[in-house]
Amino acid sequence: MLSLDMMSRASSRPVPRQILSAFFELLGSMRFAVSLLGILCVASIVGTVLPQNSPDSSYIDQFGPFWFEVFDRFSLWRVYNSGWFLLIMAFLIVSTSICLTRNAPRMLRDARSFREYARADSLRAFPHRFETRYAMATEPAAQALCKLFKSQGYAVRVRRDAAGLMVAAKKGSANHLGYICAHAAMIIICLGGLVDSDMSLRMQMWLGGKQPVVGNMMIADVPASGRLSPRNPSFRGNILVPEGGQTSSAVVTVGDGALVQPLPFTLRLKHFVVDYYSTGMPSRFASQVEVTDPATGKHFPATIEVNHPLRYKGITVYQSSFDDGGSHVTLAAYPLKGVLAQGATVQGTIGKSLAVDPAAAGAAVAQQGGHAPPDTLHMDLAALRVINVENMSGGAPVGHESLGKELASVTGSAAGKKNENLRNIGPSIEYRLTDAAGQSHMFRNYMAPVTLDGASVFLVGVQGDDGAYRYVRVPADAQGAMAGFARLRAALADPAMRRAAAQRFAAAGTSSPADATALQAAAQHALDTFAGGGLQGVADVLQANTPSGQLKHAADMVVRLIGASMAELNDLARQRDGLPAAPRTQAQARWTRLAVAALSDLARYPAPVIYELDDFKQVQASVFQITRNPGEYGVVLGALLLITGIFTMFYLRDRRIWAWVQPAEGGSTVLAAMTTQRRTLDFDQEFERLRAAATTADPAPHAHKRGQA
Repeated sequence: MLSLDMMSRASSRPVPRQILSAFFELLGSMRFAVSLLGILCVASIVGTVLPQNSPDSSYIDQFGPFWFEVFDRFSLWRVYNSGWFLLIMAFLIVSTSICLTRNAPRMLRDARSFREYARADSLRAFPHRFETRYAMATEPAAQALCKLFKSQGYAVRVRRDAAGLMVAAKKGSANHLGYICAHAAMIIICLGGLVDSDMSLRMQMWLGGKQPVVGNMMIADVPASGRLSPRNPSFRGNILVPEGGQTSSAVVTVGDGALVQPLPFTLRLKHFVVDYYSTGMPSRFASQVEVTDPATGKHFPATIEVNHPLRYKGITVYQSSFDDGGSHVTLAAYPLKGVLAQGATVQGTIGKSLAVDPAAAGAAVAQQGGHAPPDTLHMDLAALRVINVENMSGGAPVGHESLGKELASVTGSAAGKKNENLRNIGPSIEYRLTDAAGQSHMFRNYMAPVTLDGASVFLVGVQGDDGAYRYVRVPADAQGAMAGFARLRAALADPAMRRAAAQRFAAAGTSSPADATALQAAAQHALDTFAGGGLQGVADVLQANTPSGQLKHAADMVVRLIGASMAELNDLARQRDGLPAAPRTQAQARWTRLAVAALSDLARYPAPVIYELDDFKQVQASVFQITRNPGEYGVVLGALLLITGIFTMFYLRDRRIWAWVQPAEGGSTVLAAMTTQRRTLDFDQEFERLRAAATTADPAPHAHKRGQA
């Protein structure tokens, strides 16, 4: 019983060793390495086609929530830094290293060897062989063959024995180095990729206690756990430097958080230069910076632009893009409710937030002390665009469009569209308003009026659910301002002004007191309905109270009634402000029609105030990408080795010749054979040339020749 137990334990001992041996054989298998390389190639194609490191929201919009979840499980948005990609690279390094370690010594020995110990009998089995006879002795015959082979670029070695001389020649033995170079290149490239990946960052987070900072925080307030070491071997971060500002730290994004990477120098942006094409796209942007080394006190100027980065102390600074560096803006508030025509101005900084009170005509609310009024809006100043080149070809018809039906012909950038209708329509401001209930909307308003369909209008935009902006056309007054429209809107909100306008319209329209009373009542009812809900409100009332057969005629009558009454209302508003009545011209009639359409659309405007850009002081900022990637040198070296290896393997062929020379009556006989790795037409032709040269080099009178190609 004891012997059986001992036998059982003895038989089980080699099992782990067998498993390890099988695993080692798998790692060293060429098929395994090729499979890993194929997976990496497919993953690299995905990483090339699919934009990397974009916000999750952009992927959700493009692929939908379901496929986003599927792709996110495989980290396809960050494929080159995903765990499985790095693991495959590590296995490929190990597998290729095992293959190289196994085969390289043998290949080097084979490349150095002449194989001069080949047997004469084995030469007869070669397809490419020949025999000949020389009238000279073996030594001179061997020397003649050596001279012939050397003239063809072969290296030669002679082995002597009692039976004769073996002349061994070889050419193209460096072909074996191609295999070594190609495999070494794969190892070096993968090592470079691992070094430049975020593997070191993950190790610091796992083992060094580093924790990404989530949320907004000043760099100076970031704790030590959120700061990386200045000697961090590799990283890729971004910095935004406004004109006149400086920084000595980069921000490395990690998921939803960020880590601060200290730099060995300070970068100060002196001036930012940007030039534009006629389409509004930047043609060139460059940053004039000053670099200061705190360790040595050295400082020097430099210019960073696209394809011309700054390299200093192993760190590369690329010009990535540009942004607003905190421009100061002044906004004029135009209330859309109440009887105020124009309120106070609001001053702020792009990228910052403030509170505004619509009840105070849109003025900013002080945040220190006390509580903000309940109707206070939270304003985020998002962007200032000084240049807006748009495609002004065509245009939506001027009518009673609504915000949900793409009101204007200007919707987004016209960059890349080359036609004569491209025009710079001036600066614009983008801001977000959030009410107390958390409802938020994005707005874009242009500073200067734009000529559309022959009319000068301000474009007041609201961002829709699809991300596109829809614009209300607010007509500009004779001074090119929005004040005239704001005056009319304020008058429309005043019941007394509406009543007076209806009375003036009725008095001018008829001389009969009875008809005047009826006309005044109709005009006032139309103005009241229009003031409460715009043209849509008027349409709802007509549909509820008018037979379907008379609906179109009634609508035309009411629209004309509103237009004429609005002209009287405008005169009353101007008279109240001490201005003369507007002239009754076609241009003024068109202005009134545009004002009616704009007032109708603004009834569904999702904010109680329009903020127009009144003045600004632009401050530009440069966005830099800062990297330390020592692995790039390994990748370059690996690429050179890979090119060398592939070239060597494909264009160099290992060719070998053996010539057995032995004494014979009246001279010597030669039995020669030639071989190569790949038999091609060139090889056949080379063999024929060598055979012809060898068999005609001082042959005996009756030489016996035989060969086969």
